[in-house]
Parts: sequence; structure tokens; C-alpha cells
Amino acid sequence: MGSSFITTKFFLLLICSASFITISALNSSTLNTTHISSLKSLCKSTPYPESCFNTYKLSISINISPNILNILLQSLQAALSGTGQLTTLFSSAGRSNLVEKQKGIVQDCKELHQITISSLKKSVSRINTASANSKHLADAKAFLSAALTNKATCLEGLDFSTGSLKSTLINTLSSTYEHVSNSLSMLSKYSLKKQSSLFQKQGKKQSTLFKQQGNGNTRRRLLSASEPKWLPRKDRRIMQGANDYNQDDDLTFTVAADGSGNFNTISEAIDFVPNNSYDRIFIYIKEGVYQENVEIPSWKTNIVLLGDGSDVTVITGNRSVVDGWTTFRSATVAVSGEGFLARDITFENSAGPEKHQAVALRINADLAAVYRCTITGYQDTLYAHSFRQFYRECDIYGTVDYIFGNAAVVFQGCNIVSRLPMPGQFTVITAQSRDSPEEYTGISIQNCSILATEDLYSNSSTISSYLGRPWRDYSCTVYLESYIDDFINPEGWKEWSGNQSLDTLYYGEYANSGPASETDKRVTWSGYHIMDYYDASNFTVSEFITGEEWLDSTSFPYDNGV
Repeated sequence: MGSSFITTKFFLLLICSASFITISALNSSTLNTTHISSLKSLCKSTPYPESCFNTYKLSISINISPNILNILLQSLQAALSGTGQLTTLFSSAGRSNLVEKQKGIVQDCKELHQITISSLKKSVSRINTASANSKHLADAKAFLSAALTNKATCLEGLDFSTGSLKSTLINTLSSTYEHVSNSLSMLSKYSLKKQSSLFQKQGKKQSTLFKQQGNGNTRRRLLSASEPKWLPRKDRRIMQGANDYNQDDDLTFTVAADGSGNFNTISEAIDFVPNNSYDRIFIYIKEGVYQENVEIPSWKTNIVLLGDGSDVTVITGNRSVVDGWTTFRSATVAVSGEGFLARDITFENSAGPEKHQAVALRINADLAAVYRCTITGYQDTLYAHSFRQFYRECDIYGTVDYIFGNAAVVFQGCNIVSRLPMPGQFTVITAQSRDSPEEYTGISIQNCSILATEDLYSNSSTISSYLGRPWRDYSCTVYLESYIDDFINPEGWKEWSGNQSLDTLYYGEYANSGPASETDKRVTWSGYHIMDYYDASNFTVSEFITGEEWLDSTSFPYDNGV
């Protein structure tokens, strides 16, 4: 009887265990199905749903509930993993497997690749700390937008190459950056979710254009005499324009062509100064003409170039696409180091209009500002390539697409001057290259004067001139409170190729003045907008480039609203 009881108990335990396992399996299966459904829903709205799903689906098997933050961080890790393979490929690139038809293609890609790796790592860090500082999400958007711009620039160069490695590089670039695109898309949705919660708590109206917090309805101008008290005394004195530079100071250097400074060339000074500096490094460039191509790489941070005046301190070069350089590498001064500042200098590319793309100044560095400088060339004068930039009281000269790139950039109080182009050409000021609606980039021209040289004025009846044209599908450019002289054609804007981009671009005008500011005869594209106050507020210093977070420390004046 004892044996029968034990046997019966054993079978009952088996039945209970089997039932528990079956129920658990059913619950697990139901849970996985729910998670898969949630994952597919989240991934469906990204640019590359399949890459999104494949990146995260392994987590479903261990019952990690998919949410937008988890998927976003995993997508960034997938992108970082892909960059390792790209690093190996770029290292193996040589004349035997990749033939450059333009000088600098591989170098461009390698340098931009390293900046992308840094941007991805910083994005992960910022997103992980966003709950403590909401501005960190804006930083991450800037970093990821710059990474996508780096990809586009590298692919442009690879188009002008041949060799067995080309297709492998292009395919690996494309697959790696699918994760970057997805990450930026999810970041936009994640920041919207957090922003909606914030606005519900605060009872504020939500901005609708770029979906960034705030409405930009304040206005302030920081003058040189009112730097923040926390700015170091030396920095404050130098940024105010006191030319009593101390050559014995570890972080202040003088360049003089006549041999009276620490260095004879600017490039020598850049090479010498410390790498990855947290402090500002001041390089005073004495009066003179410096014929050199200056490169400030990404590890040369917080460089400040100070001249004796844009009429007497001139940096000039003549590289061009016609002479075999990439547009990116043609720059007379090329800046990749974060925190770059410049004041009272002329940046010139003297190649001439017949040499086509020839950049005077290229900046692909975050938190860069240029004050009281002249930037002069013909086609592609100023390459505002990526990240966040600010230009104040500068004179900018060119013919075709002479302010171009994919930075988030604000120009204030600048003279933007179109020059006489070659026969058969038109003039166009901007060629902005935003490539997706999630990229937080664009050109904002505020309180500037849109002018022409005398020879262009006298030929304006036969030469058409425009405010901008779309380099890429989601091109974004606005003119706010600016004076537009009468050499600009009544339609204002120029298509790039047929109807391409006319529905997806964002071009806008707000409260402009001058004879060519009338909008009655402007283009009728669905992407063109006559803006209201709230639209314009999205493109101000405070909203568009988070200027209040960093411009105070420069001592450069700025207006933060409309």
C-alpha cells in the first residue's frame, strides 16, 4: 500500500510539472509574440525596418521587453560594431585596390570615419545621461546628423574612384550607416516622447517643425563687455580684443611671417599646440598674407585663431576640383577640431571661377563660431559641412553654391555678396544638403544683407541670381529678417534638377526687407513656406544650435530669438 501511494504521488507530480511547463511555455510564447509584434511596430517607422528588427530580435528570446530606448541603444551598438569592419577596410585601401581620381578620397573617408566613431560613442553617453540633462538629446541629434553627413561625403569621393575594394567599401558603408539612420530616427521619436511628457507637465505649447523644446520667444544680445564671470580672466581679456598676447603663456602663441613670433606659419603652430585640449589655445596671427593650406584635425580641440583684422590678416590657397582635389580637401582652412573660434581674419581661395569647386573655409567641427571674418572665393566658398556652427558679422563672397553643406548653422549680421559668375552661369547663394527629415540640420540666415558686387549689379538684367537650391532631397534653408537687394530673381529659389526635392525640401522666408524681399512671385513648390513667428523661432540661435549653452563663453555677440 505504501508503494502504491508513492507511485500515485509520483504520477501526480509529473502531471503538475508537465502542466506548469506547458503553461510557462504558452506564457513565454505569448510574451514573445507580443514582444515581436511591439518590435515590428517600432521598427516599421525607421528608414531600414529589416536592419532594426534583425538587430534586436535576439533579445526577444530572453524576454527583454522592447522599448524605444533599448532598441535605440542597441542600434547604436550595432553601428559601432560595423565601424570596426570599416576601419579594417580603410586601413587596407591602397593603390592596388582603390585608385583615386581625385586627391584625398581615402584620406577624407578615414578622417570622417574616425569622427563618426567618436560621434557614435558620445551619442551613447549623452542618451544614457539625458534624464539628468535634456540638452543631451540635442547633442546626440547633432552627433548622429554629422555621422550621416560623413557617410555622404565619403560616398561622393568613392564615386570618383575605381578598384577591387570600391564595391566592398560602399556596401559596408551602406549597411553600417543603416544603423546610424535608424538610431537618429528613433532618437527623434524618443526625444518627442520625453518632450511631450515635459510639455504636459509644464502646460506649454509644443513646437512642430523640428520638435525641439521651447518656442524661441526671447531675445538677447551678449556684447563683448559682458562675458560670463566664470570665463577665465586671460580668455576674457583676449576675446575682448586686447592684443597684449603673452608669448610666455603655455596656451598663447604668435604666428608672424617676418619671424617675430613663435612660428612663421599657421600650420607649424597647429602642429605644435597640445592635442585634445580642454582649455582654449590662442593663436595670434599677425598682419600678413599666409599662403598655406591649414588643417586643424579633430584632435586639435578649442583652437582660437585671432587676426589683426580681416583687411590685413589673410590666409590664402588655391586648391580646386579642376586641379584634382576633392571638394572636401580643397579648403584653404579645414577645421575638424571641436570648439574652433576665429576672429578678424580673411579666409580666401584664389583658384578663380574657372576652377569650379574651390573651398576657402571648411568647418566640420561642433560648437564652432566665426566673428568679423571675410570668407571669399567663387564656387563653394564656405563649406559648413556638419555639426553646429555660428557666423557673426562676416563678409562672405562667391558665385555658385557658395554657402553649402549640412551643418546646423546660423548667420547673423553678415554681408552675403554674390559675385559675377562665368559666362552662361547663374549665381546661387546656398546649397544645403540635408538627406533625411530626421537630420537636425539647415542654414538659417538672420538679419543679414544679401548684396552683389558692382559688376554683377550692372549685369543683373542678363544674369539670374537665387537665394538657394536643393543639393539633396530634404534641403533646408531659411532667410529671417534680412535685407534682400534687387539682383535676386523674383522667384527667389532655383531647382537642382527638374522637380527633384521640391516637395520634400524646406525653404522659408520671414519678415525680410529690401526690393527683392516681396514673396508674391516666389516659387510655388509645396516645400516653400512664407513663415510665421513660430516657424521662424525654430531657426534661432537658442533653438536651432542650442547657442545659449555655448556661445556665451566665446564673447561673440549674438541674438537668440526673432
